[in-house]
Amino acid sequence: MAKMRFAVASTLVLFSTAAFAAEKTVTLAVENMTCTACPHIVKGSLTAVPGVSHVEVLFADKTATVTFDDAKAAIPALVRATTDAGYPSAPKS
Repeated sequence: MAKMRFAVASTLVLFSTAAFAAEKTVTLAVENMTCTACPHIVKGSLTAVPGVSHVEVLFADKTATVTFDDAKAAIPALVRATTDAGYPSAPKS
């Protein structure tokens, strides 16, 4: 009986982290976008981040709006992805 309780409790703990995961959206201000090809590179760098489900990059506004699973991705990883691609970014306030 104790083993069964332990198994049930372990399973609940294992799956409870998924219950706390949430879909988040952040808008990043993106630097160095100087031509119409740049948004494609920025979008590609962001979609490669595990947990990202949607990216919209606007050249005119120099922004990228990213929807992601916060259990799999975080804003610092998104910023690092664009920066590593040559387009430094930061959350837009």
